[in-house]
Amino acid sequence: MTDATADEVETPKKSGKKGLILGMILAVAGGVGGYFITASGLLPIGSGAEAKEEDSNSNKRPATALPDVSFVDLPPVIVSVNAGDSRHLKFHAQLEVNAGYAAEVEKMQPRIMDVLNSYLRAVELNDLEDSLALVRIRGHLLRRIGIVVGDGRVRDVLVTEFVLN
Repeated sequence: MTDATADEVETPKKSGKKGLILGMILAVAGGVGGYFITASGLLPIGSGAEAKEEDSNSNKRPATALPDVSFVDLPPVIVSVNAGDSRHLKFHAQLEVNAGYAAEVEKMQPRIMDVLNSYLRAVELNDLEDSLALVRIRGHLLRRIGIVVGDGRVRDVLVTEFVLN
């Protein structure tokens, strides 16, 4: 054969229908398998997982009884803040007290107010503008009030109002 006849003879082209059919079958199988896995709850998405989550939340441990506590309301305090201008802090809190000690803590309220006033007057404006200021103040007050009334009586200081004017 010559070069001219070799060029004229062409190889037959493949149509590619086999690849298209195989791709379609795999796509359908993947879609059905994905739906089955999601609907059965094997993946944490879809309605099957939400139903399982609701069931697991309702079947957790039963609710425990609330602790036996009382709340002692402290009067609001307005103190001037150590700053160049005349800024004031309005502070109002309640004490979470173990129930058996509520009367004893109320009896010590003047001393608690003295500790509260003394501490808040010493706080500077820079300390109040910090994002963790309230957490820090609660911790300091809880420790100081615990010293005044005795350990184990006051569980927490709950700040109900904290306004800087």
